[in-house]
Amino acid sequence: MILIFILKICKFTILKLNRMNTYHDIITLNPDQRSGRLCIRGMRITVYDVLGYLAAGDSPEEVLRNFPVLTKGDIQACLAYAADAEARLMQVNA
Repeated sequence: MILIFILKICKFTILKLNRMNTYHDIITLNPDQRSGRLCIRGMRITVYDVLGYLAAGDSPEEVLRNFPVLTKGDIQACLAYAADAEARLMQVNA
């Protein structure tokens, strides 16, 4: 019983890590677009724009209404990027 519980935790962790790394397919960088800021799928919407709306208190659904070309996966990619950036910052400071 304990082994099954541990396996479920490991599987959940692996799935979560795999999802967090998917932002590499969504977030793009083009030095000639939006002054070289990170954008979403080559569009002119930046990661900073999305995170700014979320930080200001907008729900993901409100962000999707404001930017109809975005998907829920795009918002998750922005959050995954922010989490990964924080993790890398913590590694540098450690």
